[in-house]
Amino acid sequence: MAATVTLIGLAGGQLPCGAAPALASARLVVGFAAALNTVRATARVGGGPGAPRTIEVPRAPGLPDTALDALAAAVAAGEPAVVLVPGDPGYFGALGALRDRGLPTECLPGVTDVQRVAALIQRPWDDVCVVSARGVDFRKAANLCRARPAVGVLTGPDAGPAELATALAGWRRTLVVLEDVGGPAEELSIVDPTEAAGRAWRFPNVVLCLSYLDRVGTPGWLAGWAPSVRQEDLGAAPEACALAQALLAPRPGSLVWDVVAGAGGIAIEAARRGAAVIAVEHDSGRLVRLRANAQRHGADIRLIDGSVPEALYGLPRPDGVYLGTARADVVETCVAAGADRIVVEVQDLGSIGPARDALADGGYAVDGRLLSSAPLLGLASGGAAVETATSTLLLWGTRR
Repeated sequence: MAATVTLIGLAGGQLPCGAAPALASARLVVGFAAALNTVRATARVGGGPGAPRTIEVPRAPGLPDTALDALAAAVAAGEPAVVLVPGDPGYFGALGALRDRGLPTECLPGVTDVQRVAALIQRPWDDVCVVSARGVDFRKAANLCRARPAVGVLTGPDAGPAELATALAGWRRTLVVLEDVGGPAEELSIVDPTEAAGRAWRFPNVVLCLSYLDRVGTPGWLAGWAPSVRQEDLGAAPEACALAQALLAPRPGSLVWDVVAGAGGIAIEAARRGAAVIAVEHDSGRLVRLRANAQRHGADIRLIDGSVPEALYGLPRPDGVYLGTARADVVETCVAAGADRIVVEVQDLGSIGPARDALADGGYAVDGRLLSSAPLLGLASGGAAVETATSTLLLWGTRR
């Protein structure tokens, strides 16, 4: 029978069922230091005649090429091998790298770190989105925590609890941190972002980021997801809103600014599509309506009461910006913020030129559309009448 690589997931230093036979027959064992120490008492790992070779690797989701090469050589020589990993090898783990090499594998998963944290605080986790901050754009992980009420974060170097907490300044969040996971100093802490940002955290660690510590999401059919919402009752013309959303491309991991947000039609729909959203509005009446609409539709939006462009200074860099004003100074401020896409609602034809120039001078390719739409009335009763048309002029820029 051909040799295989058995991936064994450890949880809190515990081996899953079936691990002992695989370790006893292994000729090569690859794992991080704490995992190798864990199995020394249950298998011939370490020194002594007949003991398998060992390769120590960092406690990380993947495997270095040297370890992958050694595993491939062992399989080619007909030698069974074992890889010791934290949690589930198939969940942001090493299984994918071994499959990419075409190596035959068996998988014995353990409980994931996110599962352990949720269990430690007695919380269901079917509403939890999980994101890996390891080796990717950290902004995406931070934006998901800004957007969703419950996010599990698999941390990494320079992307740990302190960095995440710093990025969450201005958002109401609670961080549940398990540090030194699986180690002798493993400890669970529940802190706010201000405290988390000032602490030194022992690695490895994992974070559960929550809007409310004691609130659990409504049971649904899809883990960690919320459906979209209709726009007709939010004061936004549906045709203009649809084009704006297509241009802004809100999605999990992105951040959208809705500037001069009005009733929040653009902001709420962007949030429901998975983006983190900052809505800026100075009019007190509109701000009250925006807050009520966001709450009614379950949209977790950061609201800022302030005048523009002053209220925009110091905000996190957006991926997309929707402007309810075409004032040139506001457009210039959004250009300087570095957004990839800026959509401007133009209400005064005289402001088209300055807004266009501000986008073009900032390195954006500029385009625009005048949208006119008129609803049909009486269809339900067998008639058909055309109501007076309304128009919306949108100007937009896409960074070259």
